[in-house]
Amino acid sequence: MEFRTVVDIDDPGFRIGACEEMLFVGSCFADKIGARFTDEKFRTIVNPYGVMYNPASILHTIQKLSAQPNLATVKTAFLTLGTNHVYILNETGEIVDNCQKRPQSLFTEKELTVDECADYLQQAIDILHAANPVMRIVLTVSPIRYRKYGYHGSQLSKATLLLAVNKVCSSPFGGVGGGFYFPAYEIINDELRDYRFYADDMLHPSSQAVEYIWQRFSEVYLSPEAKAFLKEWHPLKAALNHKPFNPESDEYRIFMDKTMLKIAELQKKYPNFAV
Repeated sequence: MEFRTVVDIDDPGFRIGACEEMLFVGSCFADKIGARFTDEKFRTIVNPYGVMYNPASILHTIQKLSAQPNLATVKTAFLTLGTNHVYILNETGEIVDNCQKRPQSLFTEKELTVDECADYLQQAIDILHAANPVMRIVLTVSPIRYRKYGYHGSQLSKATLLLAVNKVCSSPFGGVGGGFYFPAYEIINDELRDYRFYADDMLHPSSQAVEYIWQRFSEVYLSPEAKAFLKEWHPLKAALNHKPFNPESDEYRIFMDKTMLKIAELQKKYPNFAV
């Protein structure tokens, strides 16, 4: 008897290679997943201008990145949406990415519509594809709830984002032009469905939940080459993280010499790999 529902993950039709160049922009959930990829030696750019929660602010980050040549080397980008709420600076009428603890009276809060969210997302995707026409864009909705909206308001915000992402992914351009959807939101809310998978604030996913999402993602999205690399890398990572009782001993020196030799061998097999 099965006591949980398992969320199906659509095959995107591509696979992510070992130590591939990747970009993560969006909510603090993008930070957590991006850190996981960084730890596994993918070549990552993670929220270079800070955490961005709404589609307009994600677009602003992509616009800033468009002037940098390393954007063209990115093969897969993750855009993770947290909310459809934005703050507009009354003086300029522009959406700000960070209120910088200025008085709330200086801003007007607004909820973006489905079409507005989809338009900002599509603009961001178009910029990424201008830098690299074959870049794969993976869209996710953060499972983190927003208590300040009230839980019903938080659900409405997530529903708006889900509809916007669906509109973009269903665009006439298909997957490459519009993006691919990864169901992180559904995995947390429909598959795990238990407060033991949340952090102490009962809002953010726990490290265990993030690890589970990483595993589910890896099963579908990583190439056989990437999975083979991780199998070789994990014991070396454990060796590098080992805290010796006596770091000056001959035994530890020999141990580290052997570890570094194995790392050098791994670098020959995977040129993008760097410790």
